[in-house]
Amino acid sequence: MNKARSIKQNSRHNALPNFRSLGVTLRILLISNGMALLLAIMQSNHWGDIPQQLMLVATMLTPILLSSILVLWSAQPWLDQLPYRRGAMAVTAIVLVLTLLVHQVGKLFYEQDYYDNLLDAFHCGLLSIMMSGILLHYFWIRSQVLSRAIHEARLQALRARIRPHFLFNTINTVLSILRTQPKQAETALENMADLFRVAMTDMKDLVPIQREIELCKQYAEIEQLRMGNRLEVNWQVSNLPTGVLIPPLLLQPLLENAVYHGIEPLQEGGTIDIQLSGSGDKFRIKVENPCPSPSDRQRMADSTGAWAMTQMQEQESGKKTHKGNKMALKNIRERLALLYDAEAHYKVDSGDDYYRVEIVMPYLKERPS
Repeated sequence: MNKARSIKQNSRHNALPNFRSLGVTLRILLISNGMALLLAIMQSNHWGDIPQQLMLVATMLTPILLSSILVLWSAQPWLDQLPYRRGAMAVTAIVLVLTLLVHQVGKLFYEQDYYDNLLDAFHCGLLSIMMSGILLHYFWIRSQVLSRAIHEARLQALRARIRPHFLFNTINTVLSILRTQPKQAETALENMADLFRVAMTDMKDLVPIQREIELCKQYAEIEQLRMGNRLEVNWQVSNLPTGVLIPPLLLQPLLENAVYHGIEPLQEGGTIDIQLSGSGDKFRIKVENPCPSPSDRQRMADSTGAWAMTQMQEQESGKKTHKGNKMALKNIRERLALLYDAEAHYKVDSGDDYYRVEIVMPYLKERPS
């Protein structure tokens, strides 16, 4: 059972945590130790007793926490098969049993007087149920945020697809070549229909990378009809692993950003480099495009007049042109954080004449049917 199945299964059952995720493990450790500190404060008579009480709580908590993480990591494939309620009950039961076992085994290693200062078995069991419930509820709330983010991604993608400039440019391109190149006009309309269809259908958490590549190529064909040889897309996919799964509509917004804010302002156009590669358990996406340098922007303003200057000022000030771009890139970052937690990285690097976006995420592979 791989991580891809865990993500899909969890989303379908209100996101029981994937205990094999580094981010989930770190959150469990952080929240559990925070609650341990709170318990130590509550049990202390004054501030000087807090370190001693915290040590007593940690004596019991640490072996329970580590053994629970290990057992839940091993049980993840089985938990993936359970509905959310049964899975939550199973997790709570596992933690409760381990708590009672650790409590009993502890009697063999600690002196009775010292051990009597620790909570009795009943209170330890009750606390383990409460902590499990708090953690599961936290991850449940987080799953709801993920669901809303995916829904918002779908709406954002739909808005992007029906943006007036995109729709009008495509229709004008089709009209301009309808009589002279009817076959290309028909292809452009089919590609535009596919883009609308993808935007308006329900999206899954993960889709095959080949689907995203095909969608991007359809989008690039539409833009190339409008921009001609000013736009080139260089696909570097020779090292692309088979069966890679990525979040839907991840590549296309990056390509659209490169077209509208990189290639289109350049009089001579340029080439967008898209590199997809995998190594070990990581999958990398890198999209790089040229963009107007300060001297290019000034030269363009001198040659084309006030209209071009206004357009460039809007781009530089982040008005209409960059507003949608920032929303799309922010949405991508949020989805990566929610789907992969600390295991995904999003990096933007820009200079005077280039803009580069690099994404590193876990290498999730589609299971053979």
